[in-house]
Amino acid sequence: MSVRGTMNKFGFVLLMLLGGAAYNWHLYETYNQSTMSILMMAGIFGGFICAIIISFKPNWAPYITPLYGILEGLFIGGISAILNNAFKEKYPGLIMQAVGLTFGVAFSMFILYNFRIIKATQKLKSMIMTATLGVGIFYLITIVMSWFHISMPFMYDGSTLGIGISLVIVAIAAMNLILDFDLIEQGAETGAPKFMEWYGAFALMVTMVWLYIEILKLLTRLAGNKN
Repeated sequence: MSVRGTMNKFGFVLLMLLGGAAYNWHLYETYNQSTMSILMMAGIFGGFICAIIISFKPNWAPYITPLYGILEGLFIGGISAILNNAFKEKYPGLIMQAVGLTFGVAFSMFILYNFRIIKATQKLKSMIMTATLGVGIFYLITIVMSWFHISMPFMYDGSTLGIGISLVIVAIAAMNLILDFDLIEQGAETGAPKFMEWYGAFALMVTMVWLYIEILKLLTRLAGNKN
């Protein structure tokens, strides 16, 4: 395993994601919303299944990670096209800003990690994993409550509380990049098997997708809060 090899594979998976996103966006723009919706749902559930498999079978990552990229692209392309259309009057350029912020945050975190301004100590990694687990439980609770028709408006509106929650979750997602950078660096230093390059690329892509979705959610909250 090498850092360069991992980043090359991440670049390849990113191309797969962009291809899937562009295709589903095109379907939306050409009024094939029903097909787009089906592919978007396939992307959500298919991507989740791929992520579970890779998590338990890292040696399968070379075969499944590219598929994961395509599936996540279908999901991202669909949701981005929908939100772009919904906010084209109030917030033109919403998607491009979300993309720019995602890569901007990722690059900033890389600089902070690379120059050891943020050090991936065991204590910090434990804190990040605990916070991430907390976010997962929080989302799970809101989903279960929605099944019983119990609404929590701050999860969707542009209130101060809602925006504050989004900012915290974006920060936690960004900090997860530190875990990914450390995984890749440590794997290269300890001579991890070659297939771990694909696993590292997968882990980094999972965080990037999560970060993009959370930034997109934050921007839509801010747009909804405009007069």
